[in-house]
Amino acid sequence: MTDAGQVLVLAGRFDPTCDLVVEELNRRAVPVFRADLAEFPLRLTLAASLSGNHWHGTLRNDRRTLDLASVRSVYYRRPTRPKFPTQMTAEARKVAETEARWGFGGLLSALPCRWLPPPGKAADAEYKPLQLRVAAAAGLRVPRTLITNDPEAARDFADSIGGPLVYKPFFHVRGTVHGHTAAVYASIVPPEDLPHPDIATTAHLFQEWVPKAYEVRLTVVDDRIFAAEIHAGSDAGRIDWRSDYDSHTYRICEPPDDVAAGVLRMLDQLGLPYGAFDFVISPAGDWHFLEVNPSGQYGFIEQATGLPITAAIGDYLEGSSQ
Repeated sequence: MTDAGQVLVLAGRFDPTCDLVVEELNRRAVPVFRADLAEFPLRLTLAASLSGNHWHGTLRNDRRTLDLASVRSVYYRRPTRPKFPTQMTAEARKVAETEARWGFGGLLSALPCRWLPPPGKAADAEYKPLQLRVAAAAGLRVPRTLITNDPEAARDFADSIGGPLVYKPFFHVRGTVHGHTAAVYASIVPPEDLPHPDIATTAHLFQEWVPKAYEVRLTVVDDRIFAAEIHAGSDAGRIDWRSDYDSHTYRICEPPDDVAAGVLRMLDQLGLPYGAFDFVISPAGDWHFLEVNPSGQYGFIEQATGLPITAAIGDYLEGSSQ
């Protein structure tokens, strides 16, 4: 049995990645209280008071009660938003959502424990322009990039590159089209398609296309690095591997020393203990940084390669990793 202290897991009800972590903590006999923010306030009750310089109280659902003072760490794994009574007016719901964010969310952030990842810093790190700047400052190779809503600027950028561009959304774009789930992935933009008037409608991110030998998903947990090559077997997967998981093969690899040092410097600058990095490896063997996800998926990499990423997360949340 481990020392006293519970891990608060905040995640959606159906989350296979989170399930891996909870199973690992159960194996270690680390007490876990799992909840989704969507349970608040209808099925999750909070009561806390300030005594001295600590908050004391409970978080309770229909299954268990959590003593807030016993929380040793928080695993924040993409919980869904609070849900309110359907009879509330839109105006009342807007106020309730704001109060839940600043009240309930603020209380959780005030707990004196380690987070994976820290929600505020993780939210900041989701900004791709910030990621790219910090990556370059950390010594990583970053593709030439343009952010614009000016079609002519996009054409000029394409002319300066002298080859195809890649368009990427700034954030996950997912939804339903004609009853089917759809997502926007990275796509190649031929230079002859520029300028395009739709560029003027919002901010767009364009990067030079880096020729690929393969890609790498590099996962860092508290300074421990796990890297795996991703070899895509389809045209769609070679442009954006997320679009065709079934075509992949994987192989464990070791990043070059300068890349390993760069990702650690980057996470230190962003204040994150965890990051799922994506790199393009050129035919010449150069590693080019694409992005880092502060709460990115790793289960598919562990399943394919056996890399002990879940165990490393368990060490961090249990407190045995410093």
